[in-house]
Amino acid sequence: MTSPPATHEPLSRTARATRTRILEAARRELGRNADSSLGDIAKAAGVARRTVYAHFAGRAALVGGLAADAGEAIRVAITVIDASAASRGPAPDAASALARVVLTLWPVGDRYRTLIGLARQDLGANGFSGLLAPVRDTVAGILARGQRQGVFHTGVPPGPLSRALEAHILALLDSVNCGIWADDGTGAATTALIAAGADRDVAASTVRRLRDANQPGAMPSCPGAK
Repeated sequence: MTSPPATHEPLSRTARATRTRILEAARRELGRNADSSLGDIAKAAGVARRTVYAHFAGRAALVGGLAADAGEAIRVAITVIDASAASRGPAPDAASALARVVLTLWPVGDRYRTLIGLARQDLGANGFSGLLAPVRDTVAGILARGQRQGVFHTGVPPGPLSRALEAHILALLDSVNCGIWADDGTGAATTALIAAGADRDVAASTVRRLRDANQPGAMPSCPGAK
């Protein structure tokens, strides 16, 4: 999705820093106004327009660069979640596992939520969906375990239910994008558990316990999740 720089040689430290600055400016400007031009982004990044083109062939490539960064942040977060689960020994209860996934990924989603609005126009539905595949697979596994444990309802198979929860979280992120809601992940995690079929009180207490404990697995520091 990301266009290569003008040369195939590895980017220098300065070039990498410039590319990062351009992407950060793009994230801010496109979040503020989805119709921001490359000129607007170049100005916000403090570089010439031609410098943007030296790194990205056009708007689609620039959005693709943001998507690639988001995808890497998601992969790192999933790795952290898996490592945390492995360190805890036996698989934790499914409600805690699902809440931990949402709490871990919410800062990443919040940072890159502007991609939700840009996805269909600049990435295509399949391109955006591909970013979420690792999360989808992880959540489907947790849902299957929760259904076996009797924690989540069994009316919908794990795969489709995972996609339904994905749409739910994306809708909440879009609400944040529109300025009609604010959340630190607590509300999103709680409602995800309820939507999966967990008891309302169990959902609230599970998320509160993870938040209060401030466990590394519940609130890891993911790249870009500030």
